[in-house]
Amino acid sequence: MSHPNPPRIMQAMNGHHLSAALKAAIDLGVFTAIGAGFTTADDLAQQCQASPKGMRILCDYMVVSEFLTKTGNRYGLTPDTAMFLDRRSPAYFGAVASFMSGGHGIRRAFDDLTAVVRQGGTMLNEQNGTMSRENPVWDEFARSMVALVAPAAKAIAKAVNAEDGSPMKVLDIAAGHGLFGMTIADQNPNAHIHALDWASVLAIAHERAASMGVLDRWTQIEGSAFEEDFGSDYDVILITNFHHHFDTAKIEGLMRKAHAALKSDGVVVTLEFIPNDDRVTPPEQAAFALIMLATTGEGDAYTFAEYDRIYRSAGFAHNTLIRLDAAPESLIISRK
Repeated sequence: MSHPNPPRIMQAMNGHHLSAALKAAIDLGVFTAIGAGFTTADDLAQQCQASPKGMRILCDYMVVSEFLTKTGNRYGLTPDTAMFLDRRSPAYFGAVASFMSGGHGIRRAFDDLTAVVRQGGTMLNEQNGTMSRENPVWDEFARSMVALVAPAAKAIAKAVNAEDGSPMKVLDIAAGHGLFGMTIADQNPNAHIHALDWASVLAIAHERAASMGVLDRWTQIEGSAFEEDFGSDYDVILITNFHHHFDTAKIEGLMRKAHAALKSDGVVVTLEFIPNDDRVTPPEQAAFALIMLATTGEGDAYTFAEYDRIYRSAGFAHNTLIRLDAAPESLIISRK
């Protein structure tokens, strides 16, 4: 039998303290400095250009929050922070802190959640939220999210059998950073990627395509996924973390466009946060609905049953859900 727990309520009310402290530690380079051997508050203060008192209190708070360890007066990294928050690590994704907790719409969207709940959608940008046309938030997203989505990109490449080297024409809708399509191209020298997004976002993806050596097989389509002509005869169409921004009618309309652009034996791969029918499990996928409520006018975290119904209405008779171990999202593999 559970007992009333006031401290848990207080922890939730003070939850913004943790996100602010973690962002400060990332901005100051604390995890990187500790990984490089600066382990006392005084040494960290000098290395990170901060006050010794401020550094001591911040690092102690990170220990209490289980992001650092402490032995005597020396701080150490946990396995998670060593892997993901030390800038020297190839898996570093500390840049995500700016996207999630910076001063733009993602954080501000939660400033008046009471009003959001009453309205049933975001209060930002005249109720368009992050989906306002050519919103600069997606430029920041494209620059910051690559390390975080790399496991999902590898899972998608595996799902479409990229490594077998067969000729493959791929449409990457709302490509953002471009990594999903580029990972396929990196594994398959016969894959050609057509990436669709806003021009400013594609400029960032273009840099990545060049750095990955796939630029000669990467073509950009500038504009809105709902307005631009997709072209035709695609073997694979990728729709990654995009549907959740819209209502079911818009999703169905987009899937009809995808259906028309796909070869008869082609496949659409959807990457999404997909809760179970109870809408409270798995926790991370279910909780994503609140982010959509706060940041968009129409979005939600849809169940597989909802996607299956929408996709079938758009012409996709075969839809299979795949839960991923290496990523917080799930895949849907759809065929005509």
